[in-house]
Amino acid sequence: MIRDGDSFEIALKRFSRRVQEAGILREVKRRRHYEPPSVKRKRKAQARVRKERKAAAKAAARGY
Repeated sequence: MIRDGDSFEIALKRFSRRVQEAGILREVKRRRHYEPPSVKRKRKAQARVRKERKAAAKAAARGY
């Protein structure tokens, strides 16, 4: 939605930020080429490991 008094540049910047936050461009780039199921599993496993490491690092920083 464009607010009253907004310039085109401000509206475009707001739109770009929302698209970035939603991950739409990342999803489009990922779907541009076919990804075999084995590659998809490997990518998801790597993401899971990264997420676990990040959680462990946060817990260690808090002293748990």
